[in-house]
Amino acid sequence: MHKAVFTFHTPHAPIIYDAVLPEEGDEGITRSMVSCKLKDETTLVLEAEATDIAALRAALNMWLRLMNVADEVSDLTCEMRRERHRV
Repeated sequence: MHKAVFTFHTPHAPIIYDAVLPEEGDEGITRSMVSCKLKDETTLVLEAEATDIAALRAALNMWLRLMNVADEVSDLTCEMRRERHRV
């Protein structure tokens, strides 16, 4: 078994967690298992295990991309809210 653990510190941790949580129970993936945990209001922990390196890489590529998109969208929506309050 191969394993990778990532810890992310971001003010958007709860938003990112809610955005990626539906992907956690994906039954179609059999060579890898990924879990995302909200440790506290600013910390996310991503754990991935896989039977082989290629499966681990594929799972991490997908999950890290999902988390990055969720973070970017959170940044954009926060910025839009700030601009609305200035007007």
